[in-house]
Amino acid sequence: MAKKRPQTTAKRPQPSDGARAAGADGDFPVVGAREPCPCGSGRRYKACHGRAAAHAVTELVQRPFEGLPGEGDWVALRELVPAATVALPLKGGLPEGVPSVTLATVLPMAWPALRRDDGSVLLGLQNDTASGDISRDLADTLQRALTAEPGTPVQARRAPADGPRLQDLLDPEGTFEPVVHPGFEFWVPEAENASPEVTASLERANAAAIPTVKLQGVDAAYWCETPDKNHLRWVMPYPEERLLDGLARLHAAGRSGLGEGTRLVGSFRAHGLTVPVWDLPSGLGADDIEKPAAEFAERLTAALATDAPLTPDERRARGGLTNRQVTLS
Repeated sequence: MAKKRPQTTAKRPQPSDGARAAGADGDFPVVGAREPCPCGSGRRYKACHGRAAAHAVTELVQRPFEGLPGEGDWVALRELVPAATVALPLKGGLPEGVPSVTLATVLPMAWPALRRDDGSVLLGLQNDTASGDISRDLADTLQRALTAEPGTPVQARRAPADGPRLQDLLDPEGTFEPVVHPGFEFWVPEAENASPEVTASLERANAAAIPTVKLQGVDAAYWCETPDKNHLRWVMPYPEERLLDGLARLHAAGRSGLGEGTRLVGSFRAHGLTVPVWDLPSGLGADDIEKPAAEFAERLTAALATDAPLTPDERRARGGLTNRQVTLS
């Protein structure tokens, strides 16, 4: 049900030799857990500044994009959409010499970020992260990209445990409006000047991209085309238990579909939100599903407002939906 991410044969960027541990002040180099802490306390690293580093690596933030405008679309671009970009407004405006900051699902060579020759910044969303807080890792990458030399990528590293999160850097009043692309040509504004490595990475990424369209009438819903059937994957902001009850009520009543030949087949969890998935006939395009999706949203709103206990049929429907649920993050 999830998308096939574009694959490249390029080696993912690795933390540099100067990478820092996520210590209390982010200034201490990584050493062995049983070695003396570089701060001079006389204690072992694992019992001193290494404690914060270990905590930062293992603690999982269940909803890393909570509080950001367009949380559902952040999740979709992280897990569902092959090629998309979004302009990111920063608190206090853009720094001097940075004409724009753009979030991208994937960057060439799996770079975490890139500062282009003109000073603009591209921030990659679908990279592996070093800690359990994707928001903090992305914020660290963004900060380094804003001051990187133009024309250079930003390498991966472990973010300081006390560093800012995206919620601290982005304008909370700004909009989040993804632009879905058919391919990754946005990587190279001037394709004739791209390096052979980037050109090869572009070709591989385009070959792997599943055609995807964002619906306009409802939030965070994405149609995609596969060889055998099409799908609608819809990131929903409601609490999981409440949403499953609502979906079960509609499913038991035969009202969970999006028209003839469509079927609600299950859902998955991603970054703290639930993503129902429908199978669609191959001939049913994104435009065809706009009206049925808007009508379903109205039915779901009514079902979510019902507090009555589930009937036996609704409980069975809920069990079926739960049994087909998977977790991506």
